[in-house]
Amino acid sequence: MMMNKAFALALAILVFGGSLAAQSAKSTAELNGLLKEFLVGAGKNDIAMHDRFWAEDLIYTRSAGARINKGELMKGVRSAPVPKSDDPVTEYSAENVQVRTYGSTAVVAFKLVGKTVKKEARRTSMSF
Repeated sequence: MMMNKAFALALAILVFGGSLAAQSAKSTAELNGLLKEFLVGAGKNDIAMHDRFWAEDLIYTRSAGARINKGELMKGVRSAPVPKSDDPVTEYSAENVQVRTYGSTAVVAFKLVGKTVKKEARRTSMSF
């Protein structure tokens, strides 16, 4: 009888643990997808994408070491000048992405990489 209870407990742990691992893998895939969407939007200074991506209690450390919150970050996003048609375009990507899930909370850490491409002036000529 004791062996059956131990086996049932072990089975329950395996099933529950497997469920957590499956949920964690699903969350990781979803978060990686959101990260990719965000990076495309960030290159276009998409305000809605920034607002969706960043947590309300964000603590962001800038490359110079200064820490800001979401309100300060969003203020900067909103005040950015509208790009001109000949402005360089920056495309962002992520390297070394690490996702850690803790119940309903996830931490996504990554190295942000930006590639700036200068647009070439294109002229259209017509000849008759």
